[in-house]
Amino acid sequence: MERVFGRMQEAFANNRFFSTKAADANAARLRLRPTTTAAEWTHTLEWSDAFTKELPGDKEIPKAPYTLPVEEADEDNGNTVALDEDKFRKSRQVNGALWSWAVPERHKGARLVGVSAEGARLVGLSREQFWANKEAAAAVWSGNQRLPGSNGWAHCYGGHQFGAWAEQLGDGRAISLGEVATEDGRWEIQLKSSGRTPYSRFGDGYAVRRSSIREYLAAEHLHALGVPSSRSLALVFTDRVVEREEQELGAVLTRLSPSWVRFGSFELPAARGDYELVRKLADYMLRHHFADIADEGEEVAAENRYARLLRRVVQLTAHTVARWQAVGFCHGVMNTDNMSLLGRTIDYGPFAFIDAYDPHFICNHSDPLGRYAFDEQPRVALWNLIRLAAPLSVLIDSPEPPFQHTRTDALSKPTVEVIENVLNGFQGLFASEYARIMRRKFGLFRTAEDDDAAVLIKPFLALIAKARTDYTFAMRTLCRVPEALAAKADSSDKSLQLRSLVDALAERSLNLKCGFEEWKENVCCFFETVYAPRLARDLGCADQKLTPADAETARELGAQMKRENPRFVLRNWVAQDAIERAEKGDEQWIDKVLAVMTTHAFDDQLPEHLAEAEVYAGPVPEWGEGLQCSCSS
Repeated sequence: MERVFGRMQEAFANNRFFSTKAADANAARLRLRPTTTAAEWTHTLEWSDAFTKELPGDKEIPKAPYTLPVEEADEDNGNTVALDEDKFRKSRQVNGALWSWAVPERHKGARLVGVSAEGARLVGLSREQFWANKEAAAAVWSGNQRLPGSNGWAHCYGGHQFGAWAEQLGDGRAISLGEVATEDGRWEIQLKSSGRTPYSRFGDGYAVRRSSIREYLAAEHLHALGVPSSRSLALVFTDRVVEREEQELGAVLTRLSPSWVRFGSFELPAARGDYELVRKLADYMLRHHFADIADEGEEVAAENRYARLLRRVVQLTAHTVARWQAVGFCHGVMNTDNMSLLGRTIDYGPFAFIDAYDPHFICNHSDPLGRYAFDEQPRVALWNLIRLAAPLSVLIDSPEPPFQHTRTDALSKPTVEVIENVLNGFQGLFASEYARIMRRKFGLFRTAEDDDAAVLIKPFLALIAKARTDYTFAMRTLCRVPEALAAKADSSDKSLQLRSLVDALAERSLNLKCGFEEWKENVCCFFETVYAPRLARDLGCADQKLTPADAETARELGAQMKRENPRFVLRNWVAQDAIERAEKGDEQWIDKVLAVMTTHAFDDQLPEHLAEAEVYAGPVPEWGEGLQCSCSS
């Protein structure tokens, strides 16, 4: 990280990130992007843009650039307007605002590489629409050409990074093109890797291909697994050379979310003492994203609307993190500026899915102390929620200006009690949601017993942790255990079927020192003495025992369990394989991996045109074990 930071500082000092010979000749003027004339994109999206209409923007740029008179016309390269380009490209402090107008930079050699059909559908588009004229699509979704009516902006926010307050951060390499409202709700369309903004700090405003491929695949994959997430729309490669640990080629990712507001969006104005701005943002979110809370009225409960907003965000966050833990997902950089107010997974960086099960797994090479380790995620989520509660606490204490107390240590006792009550509910919300999901993964669809976590779930996880068994494979193997247990019920010997499943678990385990023969006996014992009786109770079997008569029910249960336990997850080595194939010219493989990780993530067998990807369900190759990414990924 030190080497990367040093090279980026040097580039920043030399002005390489935002000046070129062409730009120097007209440095004082902002060059706009030409509006597309391609038929596929001239009448496709209707912008609502409530965020910029209803919330205060950057006073240094009071008007949208595309609404200003053209100073120098250039249909090919973009018109210029009488605005200082430095206000758009150089880092500066932005006060009293939640966003700044922004214009994407131009990328050479843009070409369309991937399109998510589901992502396109969300905003009223189709995958075919992109590929019908891929050159026009690349121009639009790289930011080289403007969609009619689009007036882009960058969000202003702060955040705690690795536990330390980082002050102003903001969208340093992302520009929102606009908001659209469709049958699937409100979606804010954002280009990531669109160039510098006032919030870029020492960054260059770009993203490399490898990180863009990872996020493009991961966002859609997590959604397919039932985890709330931002979504991917399109992936464009460019010929831009980007400085990282070494020189790499760039890419632009178009991503979607109903809102990109984060915990840090509230923290920054609060840190500056601007609680009126905090209130405006909270009211905006209540109007557009938590309308049921806004409509309840203050008289419904002792908690005012801001307390209920905090309570809802606590619930959403607890449920999302519970889903992370259940699928074995490690986010890697849970800074408060990476925490969505909607409880969606956003800002995919050094994420990873667990291979060999280790609850202390650290996926981020930049996190040597393990602050964001897998088993720390629930604790960190609560820590982040406490940071969010601080700015909202002033509104909970006094919902209308003038605000009585702008210091958290001066809040009224009732306010403190409300906030403590809301935050103290996190652990219970997380535990109940995690247990609910895990019961389904274990095939317990009918009943819930209070000790399921202590007696069933935790002991099984402890077994696979001891052997460092592949987590996804272990959970998928559970789908075949009910049938094996039913077949064994009339036999005095251990079922060959059950034994073969346990042998397979051992083969997908990495801890060679755990004593596998004894470990396999312990796993068989667990299945027979703990899991089998619990399954029988859930199924309502006579005498609470599985018998050969239950074999058909057990087979049906196994099929149902397969819809809860994916066969394919986007492991680091799988993502790296897609990256390396793309580097060698097989860019079509990216969307094939996307199909595997979305449409076919739970399938026993892939269709013929994807058969080559069957290897992704197999053992992790030696080169892929323990792969880590850094924050610069």
